[in-house]
Amino acid sequence: MNKRASEDLSNFSMFDLFRVEAESQCATLTEGLLQIERGDASPVILENLMRAAHSIKGAARIINVAVGVRVAHAMEDCFVAAQRGALTLGRAHIDRLLKGVDLLSQLAMTDEPRLATWEQSHAAEVQQFLSDLSAAATATPPAPREEPAALPPAPPAVPPAAPPPSAALPSPPPPPPQPPEPAPPAPDVVEAEAVAGTPKQAGNHERVLRLNAENLNRLLGLAGESLVEARWIRPFTDSMTRLKRMQTDLFEVIEELRESLADQPLPDRAAEKLHTALQRATECRSFLGDRLLDLDMFDRRCVNLTHRLYLEALRTRMRPFADGVSHFPRMVRDIARSLNKEVRLEITGANTQVDRDILDRLEAPLGHLLRNAVDHGCEPPEVRRRAGKPDECVIRLEARHAAGMLLITVSDDGGGIATERVRDIVVNRKLLPPGAASRLTEAELLQFLFLPGFTLKDAVTEISGRGVGLDVVHNMVRGVRGNIRVYTEPGRGTRFMLQLPITLSVLRTLLVEVAGEPYALPLSQIVRTRHLRRDQVESIEGHLTFRFNDEAIGLLSAQQVLDCGERPTLPAEIPVIILGERKSRYGLVVDKFLGERELVVQPLDPRLGKVKDISAAALMEDGSPVLIIDVDDLVRSVEKLISSGRLAGVPQQALMSTQTRRKHVLVVDDSLTVRELERKLLSGRGYAVEVAVDGADGWNAVRAGTYDLVISDVDMPRMDGIELTELIKKDPQLQSIPVMIVSYKDREEDRLRGLQAGADYYLTKGSFHDETLLHAVTDLIGEPEE
Repeated sequence: MNKRASEDLSNFSMFDLFRVEAESQCATLTEGLLQIERGDASPVILENLMRAAHSIKGAARIINVAVGVRVAHAMEDCFVAAQRGALTLGRAHIDRLLKGVDLLSQLAMTDEPRLATWEQSHAAEVQQFLSDLSAAATATPPAPREEPAALPPAPPAVPPAAPPPSAALPSPPPPPPQPPEPAPPAPDVVEAEAVAGTPKQAGNHERVLRLNAENLNRLLGLAGESLVEARWIRPFTDSMTRLKRMQTDLFEVIEELRESLADQPLPDRAAEKLHTALQRATECRSFLGDRLLDLDMFDRRCVNLTHRLYLEALRTRMRPFADGVSHFPRMVRDIARSLNKEVRLEITGANTQVDRDILDRLEAPLGHLLRNAVDHGCEPPEVRRRAGKPDECVIRLEARHAAGMLLITVSDDGGGIATERVRDIVVNRKLLPPGAASRLTEAELLQFLFLPGFTLKDAVTEISGRGVGLDVVHNMVRGVRGNIRVYTEPGRGTRFMLQLPITLSVLRTLLVEVAGEPYALPLSQIVRTRHLRRDQVESIEGHLTFRFNDEAIGLLSAQQVLDCGERPTLPAEIPVIILGERKSRYGLVVDKFLGERELVVQPLDPRLGKVKDISAAALMEDGSPVLIIDVDDLVRSVEKLISSGRLAGVPQQALMSTQTRRKHVLVVDDSLTVRELERKLLSGRGYAVEVAVDGADGWNAVRAGTYDLVISDVDMPRMDGIELTELIKKDPQLQSIPVMIVSYKDREEDRLRGLQAGADYYLTKGSFHDETLLHAVTDLIGEPEE
């Protein structure tokens, strides 16, 4: 079935349709039976159960599956009797009816060529089910009605091809109805709704398509690329705005020329040319203004459209949370019955949208958590009664979106976790010495539950006791760049909270610069980011460390770990990212923080294999690529380098060399020529120079880095030099940085405007030469090194 090229259900075989129908109706049967077991035997539920069994019977009769007809017919008769009041469905009936659901599910999942073999091997089991169901129905006292309470004997397996006219077909066999929820797809197939966003009405289900998952992934990748490409228009619009400003300056120059020549006689041809130039400049300014307005409107529409396209493409990867957890109520019920406990599972947020890849990975971890909740958390009824609790323990499974993440909570109202017992096991297994274990907080103690083989049970059972379940949960959560926390309250219950990304296609990251290149780290795997002062760094056994939560953490150079070369010096304020678990945390020194970004994840070419320390790639807003760091792999690389003696951390001389560090200058100019001219002049003199392409870029840079001087142009897109100077001088942490304004304008009013904004020096580009600029810089901040 997973290799079919068809895109809709119309080309499926009849058995494929039966399988889809059976999967859907079996889910309806299970849900309805569990509701009746909880005491809600309303006529609506009984009607839904009867129709579900009748639909399976009709579908099985059409494809000539006699055993399916017999099982479904017996269940249908049972539901009809309950509707008439001749039968009260008790726990014994629910047990036997659920057995029938299991038989129908097994039958539907059997390959068509093996149906006959399955029927032969399960003949005794089917007959036993029919007998047990009939006996359970007979044992129920009949209600005071004319209808008999007992079920009729199971009909013989008559081939559907030649049924008796009146008995074999009590109602016309319905065609296979369109299921509300199709069968789970094969690994390389995903289901998508053809009409997204259309509300479903009773009896009018949306059409279902079956699309190849690889095609959907490519579609999402192209939608993400289109979103990135659309963002290119904004910088282009800004550059056109700069062109308009330049044209305005040109118009003013021509106007000043006309005014200066107004008192002088001009030849007619010269006067006519001057008039024509003014007229053409006015027309060009008006035309460019209109086109800029059109371009700005197009930019808004294009970004909005591509964003909507991306969201729609992303929605094809999303599935309701209920799709992955619908079988858990039955599982919890069966485990509780086997342990002689009364447990109910409540699911909240069934319609919460989850990435299908994450939903598939959640099945095993949530199964482990629910089994542990039933076995470890929920007490037997007599224990709960002594504690003043209801006999029935309630387990809650909740899914919701919060702060751009998917939060899944599994909680119970059981006895909670005995933290002192956890502490004793930690000591007995020699995981920590007694003194260290006694100082652990409750949160730290509970983290030991996720270690492989760690268990609180003395005996191993079929349900739990091997210490594997929570280890599986922890590995899955880390595998999707999430985290898990556990909370407990003695006598009140336990709560596990999983924080996961909503989708694996979009990643919230921190961008950093290492050796002049950008890298992205998932925010969910970063413990903390800090700017360390030199007096916060200590030297222990020749290695640089700093204190974090009363713990000494070693400093490591990102350039060395990523094989980008060794950084010779450290800045006055050291950008550090804290990574790793509690027992293996490291401070990764980067060149600078570039801010947070939401990136569309692009998988690497599989021909590259596993790239060391890298998990994927993405495109920036300007279209440039950025590598996404695999934090777990990076930590393993650090541990390997340390164990082999090849990584000694950040050398102490790198810190000491900052005592005679170079002066840092930030050049802010939208002209590439001017930027490079100033950079070369200052670098040649010995200053460390960084550049920014406009005022907004300069403002971001001056807040993220440490500079001794800012040199800025005046006329720039997004933010001019006067505004940049005002922001710097108004900031308490930045106002001490000298600011030099370099401008083409040599008018006194412009000079006064710049100095009033707080500039420490005003220099015109038309008059300065090499030594003029260098002398001005030296006057403001001194020699290149201190």
